[in-house]
Amino acid sequence: MEIVDILNTTTIPLSEITLEKVILAVIVAVIGWIVVRVLISAFTKTLSRASHLPELVIEFLVRFLSVLLYVVLVLVVLATLGIDVSSVVLGLSAVIGLILGFGLQDTITNLAAGVWVAALRPIDKGEFVEIKGISGTVTSVGIMATELVKADNTYITIPNSLVWGSPVINSSRMDTRRVEVKVGIAYNSDLDLAIRVATDLMAAHEAVLPSPKPAVVVSELADSSVNLSLRAWTATPDFWRVRGDLTRDVLKAFGEAGVEIPFPQVDVHLDRMQ
Repeated sequence: MEIVDILNTTTIPLSEITLEKVILAVIVAVIGWIVVRVLISAFTKTLSRASHLPELVIEFLVRFLSVLLYVVLVLVVLATLGIDVSSVVLGLSAVIGLILGFGLQDTITNLAAGVWVAALRPIDKGEFVEIKGISGTVTSVGIMATELVKADNTYITIPNSLVWGSPVINSSRMDTRRVEVKVGIAYNSDLDLAIRVATDLMAAHEAVLPSPKPAVVVSELADSSVNLSLRAWTATPDFWRVRGDLTRDVLKAFGEAGVEIPFPQVDVHLDRMQ
């Protein structure tokens, strides 16, 4: 049977759609909508009481159930109007099958990836992550896409297939992180003094953890400076504050200790023309 024929069987003459059927369909739609909202609310509360389920998994399951219930409600309303629902389902199945053959593979992939992301949790709600070069805080994982909010409050939607199929840098999962601040000193400066000043600066910061101990390493002998890396461990929520404080304070500490921080210079020699 052709798809057009299937769809034609679902139509009924306008004369058969009586006022009583329309009123009944409206009543069914209103009552059904209320029932769906109640079921979704009860389902959400039931899952929330299960403390072993992550918030991300609960949100994903609730969204999936919502779509399913609303589809059922639409079918019930159509049946109330006198439309043959079985024919509708058959017609929709044929149309969906045709569409899947022309390009909904990505949709199915995103749906499957969303299930795996919600179940295995490489990311979780509220965590700061980087996916495909995009950084932001996870707000939700939907049926098809993951939602992030960047530091500048930019809203980003990433297909679940990219989340599942790409390396994910999760900056919030671990309890502690290592802060690294790079600074260069002049070649004629006292290297040992600079290392001692930088180490004391990190040790004196109240948010820097005593273990592992702060360390200063020579990371590079550059063209115009000896580059140092200040490395200190801190609690993850304090990461950006500690990094900002050390970057600001090392300039002042080196200045007071007489350690020169050079800037790039270019010497230009001009020959006097004869």
